[in-house]
Amino acid sequence: MLKQYLQFKLSQKLSPQQIQLMKLIQLPTQAFEQRIKQELEENPALEGGKEKSEEFDDDYNDLDDDFGDSEAINADDINVDEYLSDDEVPDYRTQANNYSADDDEKSIPYASGTSFTQHLINQLNTFRLDDEEEQIAFFLVGSVDESGYIRRSLEDIMDDLAFTQNVYTTEEKIQAVLKVVQQLDPAGVAARDLQECLLLQLERKNPTPNIELAIDIIRRAFDQFTKKHYKKLLQKFDITEVQLRDAILEIERLNPKPGSSYSGNSRIIEHVVPDFTIKIVEGELELTLNGRNAPDLHVSREYSDMLKGYKASKEKSKSQKDAVMFIKQKLDAAKWFIEAIKQRQQTLFITMSAIMHYQKDYFLSGDERKLKPMILKDIADEIEMDVSTVSRVANSKYVDTPYGTKLIKEFFSESMKNVQGEDVSTREIKKILETVIEEEEKRKPLTDEKLAKLLKEKGYPIARRTVAKYREQLDIPVARLRKQI
Repeated sequence: MLKQYLQFKLSQKLSPQQIQLMKLIQLPTQAFEQRIKQELEENPALEGGKEKSEEFDDDYNDLDDDFGDSEAINADDINVDEYLSDDEVPDYRTQANNYSADDDEKSIPYASGTSFTQHLINQLNTFRLDDEEEQIAFFLVGSVDESGYIRRSLEDIMDDLAFTQNVYTTEEKIQAVLKVVQQLDPAGVAARDLQECLLLQLERKNPTPNIELAIDIIRRAFDQFTKKHYKKLLQKFDITEVQLRDAILEIERLNPKPGSSYSGNSRIIEHVVPDFTIKIVEGELELTLNGRNAPDLHVSREYSDMLKGYKASKEKSKSQKDAVMFIKQKLDAAKWFIEAIKQRQQTLFITMSAIMHYQKDYFLSGDERKLKPMILKDIADEIEMDVSTVSRVANSKYVDTPYGTKLIKEFFSESMKNVQGEDVSTREIKKILETVIEEEEKRKPLTDEKLAKLLKEKGYPIARRTVAKYREQLDIPVARLRKQI
């Protein structure tokens, strides 16, 4: 049975312009510049520069009045094709005016120069190899990853050579050619695991007692070495602690990722452009917004002249009104974009200013232990804006401080209560934990249980599992792996 009923509900929907503004606020400086460039290309009524016609504002307001009277033409009835050329479709007809995450520029510039793979091939050309060996060698070089390793088994490589290169060979032949490839620079390249990588590097060094012992340790007791079972190593090789320390020092000088040492490889380059700058001037904090976030934009004078011509004409045909309606749409978009940029500048500055004053003690000293507990809602309440707005500013913006360039979201942290009942930042606790570990006796590193006890003595009552969580977040290994001799 069908029933009809009325339902009342309150709902709030963001307009397309509000969504656009939120996306503008979220963009960091470099992406924001690209967004401006895109808008300038799409909207012919928008131009860069400081020029601004005051007369245009009057004409534009008159135009609003003209289209607001009873003779106004409904924009839905406009056929844009009547006044645009059929021979050429302008770019703005084939592009969307809205901007979303799907429209973000995906291509990233790469560094120029010789790639790591090409660097290896250039060296390979100096060896005397027959046709089959050369094909195998090139395939092996192509299998080297950016860290300098070959992560695949010889059996898999043999199968791939047969299927993709029509080269039928044996594992023994591939092993022999691999030995040639492993002679290339940087030392350790084309290793199949860390143990082989370290051995390749040690074997290229001048043989000394320390090097020979290091080779012996890596070859015969690699598992015990990685787990830092030093007592077992002393017994196994019948050596003194001094000898073991010197051998380990030689190993620690090696590069576990030889591919990363090649400075000419083509890697994606990421430049961080600070959105804000904080300086200390006469003991006070001074905040400035990067000038690249405040471009000079104005409405096109040509479009202004078109409006003047329309206003001056006594008889206004439908085609003229259609054309001017199109112009007006572009002018509306241009004026809104200019206003949105101003709102973006204001939002960014107000948000960062609130963060700066909230964390004043830190910005004046640079001591991370003085970072106060701060969550997004604290700043949102301070500036009377939504939490999502603060999040958009914090997650993608950088600030240049006297202590380096920082990601703004790093200043946010949760709070815990110390023994005095005061709220302290978890960042402060992590910093103290890091300091305690740095100052520990390396022969007997502190366990998580002992670290928790020490922190409690310092006035921070946290559980052992919390210490373990903070230690992992700081990328600090467990006590056994921090042990030194």
